[in-house]
Amino acid sequence: MMEGELSAPLQKADKDEEYQREILGTRIETDAIHVGQEPERWPGQAVVPPISMATTFKQLEPGKPALYEYSRCGNPTRQCLEECLASLEKAKYALTFSSGLGATTTFMFLLKSGDHIVSIDDVYGGTGRLFRRCMAPMGIESSFVDMSTDPSSIVKHLKPTTRLVWIESPTNPLLKLADIKLISTLVHEFDPTIMVVVDNTFASSFFQRPLELGADFVLHSLTKYMNGHSDVVMGCLMMNNEEYYKQLSFLQYAIKYIERVIYPGLESHPQYALYKEQMSGFSGMISMYLKGDEVEKSRRFLKHLKLFTTAESLGGYESLVELPAVMTHASVPEEHRRQLGITDGLIRMSVGLENVQDLLEDIEDALQYAFSETDGK
Repeated sequence: MMEGELSAPLQKADKDEEYQREILGTRIETDAIHVGQEPERWPGQAVVPPISMATTFKQLEPGKPALYEYSRCGNPTRQCLEECLASLEKAKYALTFSSGLGATTTFMFLLKSGDHIVSIDDVYGGTGRLFRRCMAPMGIESSFVDMSTDPSSIVKHLKPTTRLVWIESPTNPLLKLADIKLISTLVHEFDPTIMVVVDNTFASSFFQRPLELGADFVLHSLTKYMNGHSDVVMGCLMMNNEEYYKQLSFLQYAIKYIERVIYPGLESHPQYALYKEQMSGFSGMISMYLKGDEVEKSRRFLKHLKLFTTAESLGGYESLVELPAVMTHASVPEEHRRQLGITDGLIRMSVGLENVQDLLEDIEDALQYAFSETDGK
């Protein structure tokens, strides 16, 4: 294989053009073999898309990548897969993740405290645990509803705070079917901003395409039928809405900049059981470890934040951020500090009352800046 075949494709497919081609053109068997895999995209005309092993990509000029900058954020191979997957669901956009539950968890970042989820009652166990044990402590309520017997009754369970309706059809393990078209219509008539998600894992795109039935998002555990060889763990989300695509594409890679999030309300916290026993809620204090544990990346992250003010103290209406290793805990001997877990990559945030989306976008910009290969040298 020529070295050139491992570089970026000759050009990135236009999403609107691709969408129109797939809607008006070929069928699923053909799409699965050809979409995103055109030999003309590659310098060597490879019939099978080359696997890109590159971790970083040459930029046209500082801060202006041709198509890709760092494989964490995207690479030619992943783009090929996402374009192919989107065509199978007749979607404009697809995003891939390291697992199906990883895709589900990422989607949850579109919600905020006070939101309400309506889920099918016979939901996959991992999804149910996520809703009950992780989302609930963060102030996100879930209702589990039988959507198969009387789908029209779902309206009774919708609230002004309902933000998400989660459907599986067929369900796991009772194989119950939900009327996706009817439920989507009723939900959007109640409130067009409520997101309808269908976990399409059991049916696959071959037998069912929920976006064509009115759903807003489709989720797959690619580990199952979509891969079909029991040798890959992967997940994906498909959608047509550009704004949601932009938000989720940020979350898709931004989470990969972060090694770990510390928040007692998360089930992953080692003292989560104690938190549940003795606390009725938690504050806006969040700590996280940036990947790489490099003080320079941490400094760059703080420096580029616009809405989070770099300052000590906490608990005010404004959002604050600090780097404990060089601020509040700078006087602690380094060896002892590291034993405690206060590393150079630990960031502490006091989240204020600003708009959540504005704060997320601020974090997005700062993460991109901090991990930029060009700026980081």
